[in-house]
Amino acid sequence: MGAGAFGRNHARVYHELQQRGEGIELAGIVDTEVARAQAVAAPLGVAAFGSLEQMIATVRPQAVSVAVPTVAHLAVARVLMQAGIDVLIEKPLASSLDEADSLIRLAHDQRRVAQTGHLERFNPAVRATLPLITRPMFFEAHRLSVFTPRALDVDVVLDLMIHDLDVVLALVNSPVKEIRAVGLPILSNKVDIANVRMEFESGCVANFTASRVSTERVRKLRFFQPHQYISIDYTRQDVLVFSVDTAGAAMAALANRSVPATPEALGALIKPLKPAVEPEEPLHAELSSFLDAVRHRTQPLVSLEDGRRALAVALEVLAAIAQHSRDVDLKSMWA
Repeated sequence: MGAGAFGRNHARVYHELQQRGEGIELAGIVDTEVARAQAVAAPLGVAAFGSLEQMIATVRPQAVSVAVPTVAHLAVARVLMQAGIDVLIEKPLASSLDEADSLIRLAHDQRRVAQTGHLERFNPAVRATLPLITRPMFFEAHRLSVFTPRALDVDVVLDLMIHDLDVVLALVNSPVKEIRAVGLPILSNKVDIANVRMEFESGCVANFTASRVSTERVRKLRFFQPHQYISIDYTRQDVLVFSVDTAGAAMAALANRSVPATPEALGALIKPLKPAVEPEEPLHAELSSFLDAVRHRTQPLVSLEDGRRALAVALEVLAAIAQHSRDVDLKSMWA
């Protein structure tokens, strides 16, 4: 459902999975602008529909990707789930927590498989990092993009930063204690660039920067945990790990003061590692995981509850940005 940028990508990947013999059939493309649906559907050899009702009456699919504007997620997903159709709902899950709660209740009441489309959870670099997690204590996330007119119905926090919020929330697994944030509108009437400092109950601190008015494209997450530094490059699907060898001979020599604490001696404690990462387009992994949950009637890897959690924190960030703007009287500066 939806033939915009996200919808086109979903359609492409479903078609590729079908061509690979994954046991699925792409049934059709739905968009209220029929010409746009036809433009996506025709090259794939599938039907185009102008409404959900038309699609359901004609092909009645088992599962649908909901890639419409965020404000329409609840209305569209409600029709689908009440028709007995499983759904993958693109991020952000909803426009408000009340809408997110309604989606969760719908999925429960209708016994539907429902997944939130947090793509970076399926990034091979993130997956390769999961076994390395011990107790993360400091994160630095950067997600920068050049300006495009896509997704301007939401702030950069809900458009871009929410990816990193979701990943960090999953890795830290601790309630948020405090949020401080600043954000500015630059080329739209929404927040286009934002910086956030977040502290968790565990003591972990995370800094997030997101911009859709950058001159470069950056997708990186770095974090420290006891005796270890890990760097993730989402775009390159690359992970670098630097560990301090606390049990080795070099540490023993320093502890016994048998060698001086020179930069060279300290450097000998650091052991670099590049974990094996199996390259895969994250959207392929995400949709394959969703379809597997549909087939086996299992809980998706990224549940609606996960989507709600990321949305709740993102909305807190936006509230903190708004408060900061009031505190410094940003409106008068921008007049």
